[in-house]
Amino acid sequence: MIGVVIPTLDEATCLPPLLDDLRRVVVPLDIVVVDGGSSDGTPAVARSAGARAIAAPRGRARQLNAGAETARGQWLLFLHADCRLPPLARRALLAALVDDPDLQVAVFRFAVDLPPPAKGFIERGQRLRQALFGLPYGDQGLLVRRELFQSAGGFPDIPIMEDVAMIRRLKRRRVKIRTLPATLLTSGRRYRERGVIRTWLHHTLLISLYLAGVPPRRLARLRRAEPFPPPLPPPHARSPGR
Repeated sequence: MIGVVIPTLDEATCLPPLLDDLRRVVVPLDIVVVDGGSSDGTPAVARSAGARAIAAPRGRARQLNAGAETARGQWLLFLHADCRLPPLARRALLAALVDDPDLQVAVFRFAVDLPPPAKGFIERGQRLRQALFGLPYGDQGLLVRRELFQSAGGFPDIPIMEDVAMIRRLKRRRVKIRTLPATLLTSGRRYRERGVIRTWLHHTLLISLYLAGVPPRRLARLRRAEPFPPPLPPPHARSPGR
């Protein structure tokens, strides 16, 4: 059995497609939606789709750890609520569990739901980051054996970069992090809302500062501050005289 952990905060719209994908996985799953205080009925949506919903203190790391404690199964699969698990990803997940007895940790390939050329730009950037630093995104999911997750201490209780910190914890234990031969499709909504270049620059700045040793609490304040100016509106939307 795989314990699937999905942290949520106001994800009533994005969650159902992912839960529908998970229902098509042939391996037994224990799906736990860990809610951080939604105001849009996310827990009820999760339960109506057959998942378990629990409450936890807000914060992705805390929600992920709470879900890991609750979920049943020798494997844990951590997913973001706005991702999709396409058929090829479902088959790759099953094949990894059946065909690779030495598997300890795996992530999916990264793909983002954006039109070209933005899609190619963001995806190539992540492939380069993973090749250079061995650091996959949390958007790529994380499949890990429960005993390894527990022995590594779970996700660090930090307000940002918990996915990167978790990967670094696992790498220190000398385990091979396998990339499954299929993509997990992540939502492009933040890129669409804030602008592709602006969002990419912001993410790049945050990860660079984190790797340089800037404390996560300072990074969390920087993330909320949105240091890059918003994109200009299209010409027809600007006021006369500009």
